[in-house]
Amino acid sequence: MTILLSILTITIILFVWGKLPPDVVALMSMITLYLTGILDVQETLSGFSNTTVIMIAALFIIGEGLARTGWTALAGQKFVGWAGKSIPKLLVIVTLGASVLSGFVSNTGTVAALLPVTVSAAWTAGTLPSKLLMPVAFGSNTGGLLTLTGTPPNIIASNTLVENNFEGFSFFEFGLIGLPLLIIAILYFRYVGYRLLPKRHTNERPADIDAEMHKWIENYSVGDNMYRLRIRSMSPLQNTKMGHWNFEKDHQISVMRLKRRHPSMLKQSTPEFVELPDSATEMRYHDILTVKGSPEAVDKLSMKFRLGVIPTPTEKDTLKDELISQEVGMAEMLITPNSALVGKTINLGNYLRKIGVQLLAASRKNKPLSGRIRIEAGDAFIIRGPWDNISNLKTLYENVLISGSPEAMAKNVAKLNTRSYIAMATLVLMIALLVFKLLPGAIAALVCGGIMLLSGCVPISKAYKGISWTSVVMIAAMIPMGTALQKTGVAELAANGLVDMLGSINPTVLLAGIFLLTTAFSQTINNSATAVLMAPIALLAATTLGVSPKPFLITVAISASTAFLTPVGTTTNAMVMSAGGYKFLDYVKVGGPLLVLFFITTVALVPLIWKF
Repeated sequence: MTILLSILTITIILFVWGKLPPDVVALMSMITLYLTGILDVQETLSGFSNTTVIMIAALFIIGEGLARTGWTALAGQKFVGWAGKSIPKLLVIVTLGASVLSGFVSNTGTVAALLPVTVSAAWTAGTLPSKLLMPVAFGSNTGGLLTLTGTPPNIIASNTLVENNFEGFSFFEFGLIGLPLLIIAILYFRYVGYRLLPKRHTNERPADIDAEMHKWIENYSVGDNMYRLRIRSMSPLQNTKMGHWNFEKDHQISVMRLKRRHPSMLKQSTPEFVELPDSATEMRYHDILTVKGSPEAVDKLSMKFRLGVIPTPTEKDTLKDELISQEVGMAEMLITPNSALVGKTINLGNYLRKIGVQLLAASRKNKPLSGRIRIEAGDAFIIRGPWDNISNLKTLYENVLISGSPEAMAKNVAKLNTRSYIAMATLVLMIALLVFKLLPGAIAALVCGGIMLLSGCVPISKAYKGISWTSVVMIAAMIPMGTALQKTGVAELAANGLVDMLGSINPTVLLAGIFLLTTAFSQTINNSATAVLMAPIALLAATTLGVSPKPFLITVAISASTAFLTPVGTTTNAMVMSAGGYKFLDYVKVGGPLLVLFFITTVALVPLIWKF
């Protein structure tokens, strides 16, 4: 017991210290348990085969699928759009929106999607980001309590029951307490928290795809020399392939996009847009080609091939919709002196065939370029192509710089496509499987994660990147600590201590003690690690007292998600700290009253919903 308590104390100190990654701390703790002889090999590695860990990893892929297919970005924009310029309404909507999203998407993914649009909305509404971002973070933590899969502590609590031959929680059972807590959080921020939130001035604007696109369109004159041409019935282009005409070489024209408009084509379930036409793309009557080239070249092309010229959109939002989608994106590329591209001559609009991206626009010394240019060091380009190609550009062309993160920008595209509806259907399927208990939770999550991969909602090459391995490894490595607490009798000793001190008074008092102990851990330790530590103690305390463990386990899940007092308690708190300009004490000032409200509500309602 002494050795185990020493290991546990050092583990907690290292978590709080924060100089080592939490997964490394957890692995060190796990290995030490084996080296000191507390656990054998099978017990030490048991966490990596635990159903909780497998389910959480699969849920990361499902959340990644929703982000990559536009749902989180679209939801974020809708939430902010509904509020308009009303700051109180905006506060309620972003808090509610973060809560609802985090019930189905990871808390981190929710905040990542809402952070840029919330900051932008704050400036638009005439307030500061610090008045909105903390409610987003706390709202996402609270929203995780709406569903079984909303946050890892819920799954840990439920699986602890199942592993000890008790009935686990159903999918929406957490909502019985999560919904009242959410209502309290919204009312708190609307009438009390808003006055406590600080006014912190910051100039750090997060990457916003709308703002970036608008800047590029204006600074690089992206819309210049862009035209839309319709294929008429007498055009020789219809029913031919683009490669037959060699538009770039023979006509100095680059075809950027093709839109199908003929009714017969659309009835055949043909995609309405071909975002990046290639030599094999077949042109049909009534198609609209978006092209880039000089006015003279476009005039010659339209006359030669009997094409109709359609007015080209000039509004920034319309141009943005014309240029990007879930498949195709844009980025800013800078040429360094040692780049192999220096000295090459190319027409703007042409493609770098080696990587499959288009040089859409260029700027030299902050002045837009046009026509045929000879590339020099220091030139800046706006490039357009598949998001993956943009991300991989630096691996094929050395000494070029890509501004920003194409990977992050791709997830901020709020357009829906066929894969978007597959992703949403997959989420509904997983909820149905869990609600009706048709499959065990881990298997249901794996099945739906597999659908996300096989349908292309999450590219297989990106699947592992979508999983927060720090969280997964940390949970897996901390599970043996729970085993050690039970094996050595420490959990029994702690449970007996709680029962002797508090249980003899009343089970509700014991419940309050478990809440306070868990929330104390959660302020400095990851909520998953906190749940892993406290779940076996709460279970044993309940069984020792001879009462149902359900109210105690759900209290562990709730209190593990109440890291409102520090910026290090959860990743979401840390994510908004810089963007909101928050200081450490801001979390105590705003989060303290909310934590008290959660404590009172939990202790009052949990025994009424889940009887002792």
